Amino acid sequence: MVTGDVAGEKVAGASATDRDPAWAVAATVPDPELPMLTLADLGVLAGVEVADGTVTAWLTPTYSGCPAVAEMAADVDRRLRAAGYPDVRVRLRLDPPWSTDLITAEGRRKLAEAGIAPPRPTSAVRAAGPVALALGRTRTATAESRVACPRCGAPETEELSRFGSTACKALWRCRVCREPFERVKEI
Repeated sequence: MVTGDVAGEKVAGASATDRDPAWAVAATVPDPELPMLTLADLGVLAGVEVADGTVTAWLTPTYSGCPAVAEMAADVDRRLRAAGYPDVRVRLRLDPPWSTDLITAEGRRKLAEAGIAPPRPTSAVRAAGPVALALGRTRTATAESRVACPRCGAPETEELSRFGSTACKALWRCRVCREPFERVKEI
């Protein structure tokens, strides 16, 4: 069951000893759109609490309208119940909002291994300024927004489309190896 925003809600009576095994189970759930990552790798698993026999898992979706949220919640619920937790609640936490800075170092490594360029830290994006839009043509990365090819490592890349296979990805191409690749957008 998914319920709404629970920002600031605390569950009394839960100890780290109770919470850690439930967290470990929920942390293994793969993201339905980026299956090489777990929800923990992606930073979507915002918390797990255990109190009075109830496990509450909080998810922070990458986008407020993310179409994968229901699937993520159902997968977390299913995994926790299969691990022996009979009373499970999955809730959405929208505040603070998700950011690509929440992707773990392991998650970034897994993205690159899968041929998907991981996002830069959002502090680097803010320092670079607004994103220039070039309608009807490709946009070559500037020195400030350089994206290394996840296949060959070359920095000579260009954005082909701001829109990829999912809302959180864009389509890029390497000018050296000529291979296309997806890139997770910074948020």
